Amino acid sequence: MTDRTEVRIHRWPGQDSSPHGLLPPGPAALLAAYHLRTQAEKGEAVAGVDALPASYRAEVLDPLSAFADDVVLVASVGGRPAGCVVVTAPVDGCSELKRLWTDEACRGEGVGSALVRAALVQAAETGVRRVRLSVWEWRTGAIALYQRFGFTVVESWDRRGGLVCMRADM
Repeated sequence: MTDRTEVRIHRWPGQDSSPHGLLPPGPAALLAAYHLRTQAEKGEAVAGVDALPASYRAEVLDPLSAFADDVVLVASVGGRPAGCVVVTAPVDGCSELKRLWTDEACRGEGVGSALVRAALVQAAETGVRRVRLSVWEWRTGAIALYQRFGFTVVESWDRRGGLVCMRADM
């Protein structure tokens, strides 16, 4: 028998925000880890958040503004942030999954699967007909995860080399 801690998903900041203006644990540290790791994997390692490209730095420093029109889902395990994903606002019946990240200490606990499942439910609730995403080709575990949820590789809409574009029809 496996003793797994329950993965909880909440919409951030969501209705579970404190009446005193305090937000539940959010995505900033997770986004920082995601962007710092991605920069390193691309061969463009930076020393910290302040050295990230401006658009990525803005996501980390002010996710409320950066994702104002989108839905940010945060996973927690044992009460601490364990992963995140962003579901973009629908455009022409399509949403995009972005910034899927699982804290390294929580890998193998079902966090990524729980986030993708919740993101697809969120997208369906907004009436989208298609969900798309892009993922770096070296992230083979993430690609396999997306394929388990019905995503297939499609022609790239992004000119950056090394990206795999995928989509799933709802």
